[in-house]
Amino acid sequence: MEKFKVLFVCIHNSARSQMAEAFLNNFGGDVMIAESAGLEPGSLNPNVVEVMQEIGIDLSRHGNQSVFDLFTKGRKYDAVITVCDAAKAEQCPIFPGKVKRIAWSFEDPSGFKGSHEQIIENTRKIRDEIEEKIHDFVKEAKPLNFWI
Repeated sequence: MEKFKVLFVCIHNSARSQMAEAFLNNFGGDVMIAESAGLEPGSLNPNVVEVMQEIGIDLSRHGNQSVFDLFTKGRKYDAVITVCDAAKAEQCPIFPGKVKRIAWSFEDPSGFKGSHEQIIENTRKIRDEIEEKIHDFVKEAKPLNFWI
C-alpha cells in the first residue's frame, strides 16, 4: 500500500511546518509520510529545535524547502495543510494541483518577544498545539480509511 503524502506549508518553513512534519512522520509513519516547505524558506528557528529536542525529536539537521522547488520537481501530495496563523493567512503559500487542502492556524514562534524562557515557553505551547492537532488528524483519518 502506498503511503498517503502530506505537505505542510507556511511562509518560512522554519518552525510550524517543520514541527508538523516531524509529528506526522512520527505518529502516522506506518500509513503516511510528510514533508514541509515554505514560500520564502528561512533558517530553522533555534527555539523550535530546542523545544522539539526536549521531547526527543531532533530537527537540528533538517533543511528548509521551497514550495516552488517542490512544485517544479513535480512532487504530488494527497493533502496540503497550511499552518500559518489566521492573521497572516493571505501570505501563506498555496501548492497547486488536485489535492485535499486543509488550513490550520498556529501563531508564528518567530514573532515571540520577551526573555529566552518566555519565548521557549510560548514555543512549547505552539509545539503542544501542533502535536495535539496531528494526533487528532491521525486518529480521525485512520478509521475512515482516509489514507487508502
